[in-house]
Amino acid sequence: MNKTKETLSTRRLAGILMHPTSLPGRFGIGDLGPESYAFVDFLKKSGQHLWQTLPLGPTGQFNCPYQCFSSFAGQPLLISPELLEKEGLLTGEDLSHTPDFPADKVDYAKVREFKEALFRKAYSAFCALPSDDELVRLFEDFCEEAEWLDDYAMFMAIKASKKGICWLEWEKKYRRPTKTQKAVIARELEDAIRYEKFLQWLFFKQWTELKEYANENGIRLIGDIPIFVSPDSADVWAEPAMFKLDKDGFPKVVAGVPPDYFSKTGQLWGNPLYDWKYHKKTGFSWWMKRIKAQLALSDIVRIDHFRGLESYWEVPADAETAVEGKWAQGPGDDFFLAVRENFGEDLPLIAEDLGIITDEVRALRDRYDLPGMKILQFAFEDEDSAYLPYNQPANCICYTGTHDNDTSAGWYAKASEKARDKVRRYMNTDASSIHWDFIRTCFGAPARIAIVPIQDVFGQGSDCRMNVPGVAEGNWAYRAGKELFTEDVAEHLYSVTKLFGR
Repeated sequence: MNKTKETLSTRRLAGILMHPTSLPGRFGIGDLGPESYAFVDFLKKSGQHLWQTLPLGPTGQFNCPYQCFSSFAGQPLLISPELLEKEGLLTGEDLSHTPDFPADKVDYAKVREFKEALFRKAYSAFCALPSDDELVRLFEDFCEEAEWLDDYAMFMAIKASKKGICWLEWEKKYRRPTKTQKAVIARELEDAIRYEKFLQWLFFKQWTELKEYANENGIRLIGDIPIFVSPDSADVWAEPAMFKLDKDGFPKVVAGVPPDYFSKTGQLWGNPLYDWKYHKKTGFSWWMKRIKAQLALSDIVRIDHFRGLESYWEVPADAETAVEGKWAQGPGDDFFLAVRENFGEDLPLIAEDLGIITDEVRALRDRYDLPGMKILQFAFEDEDSAYLPYNQPANCICYTGTHDNDTSAGWYAKASEKARDKVRRYMNTDASSIHWDFIRTCFGAPARIAIVPIQDVFGQGSDCRMNVPGVAEGNWAYRAGKELFTEDVAEHLYSVTKLFGR
């Protein structure tokens, strides 16, 4: 733990923000196979020490990693077919019928159909293994150790049997099963439940091996915890007492944010809100398990929407926009005292403190010595912005932009002339390579950690952004072409990184 804290507070480091789905590869989506290892090699070659991802959970209809079916499970679409072939669970013939997927975008529907067929074949091969096979032993050990797994696997098996509809539309015996009914369901859907457990085992096995490789090569992983959970999740289904729900399981109030930089009507996320009184009575045990699980996947954890732990935007469940919401009190110090009690005083956490931030939120962040986030794209519209490098404290993370921003090249192309003029004067540039200007400025900032989205390394435009907040469809599909990871790019990134002592 202390070694991770040293990373956060005493060394100048740089890293890249890239979700694994954005990696190259021939299977329609980035995965945990050879290309992820090649990306670790690229990070090392270019002088980086950090790889930041988005949440790694199984996504639903709109493929948003901030709306997952579980706070603990992994995304099966990240499972590598090539590694399954190495394990003997697939054959070269199985992989020879791969469709021609687009290289620059994820076609989620097509990928799901293709990978589901492969996973079924792998499961059949696994089921044919003798009971004393090493893979079977590893699988059984995983099933015993992952205490969240039974509820998740049953939830997903029922969902599959109901053709994917939200659990709130299930019959009561599935929606609110008693202990006896759960035992009946476990027998009724035994093979489907085992299949879901199989997929989770594969994900965690492949991710753990990738993390070990990254750490061995000096790369630490930054994970991401969405503060809220999806209403259609195993979390809400299995433990409704944790949330503000009515007797039928529907949210009484939902999460969002008020109008801000990203949206004039705010953002109506629709996530159920926590019953913080209940959580405090349990010593925040579910949250402690959640943080522990994430720290097994990564070395440092970003808490998305950190300000919601101090106060959060509470919107009536029937509201049409987030404008109708109000601020409500979060758990504050009680939460972080529990975190310290469980994980020690040196917390490997990052506070996502963007948006409307009050003195109370800043004080909570600073009491626990958590680094916040500074976004360079926000620095040039105001006269003396807190995001300008000369206003940044050392204990923060400087980003050119995040997954919610345009790319830096795209932002500059659309910015006001006043802002662009300030950029050119501040960075002393003609803006002919504006992405490198942003990277140099970011890496040269006082912030001990500097992180750049991979799109900015490649100088890509608005068509390559990861997400447009408030827009439900068409997001999370960006992929980087393998041809972009050149020696020249790695060498240039290395030189800029070392120039600024990172």
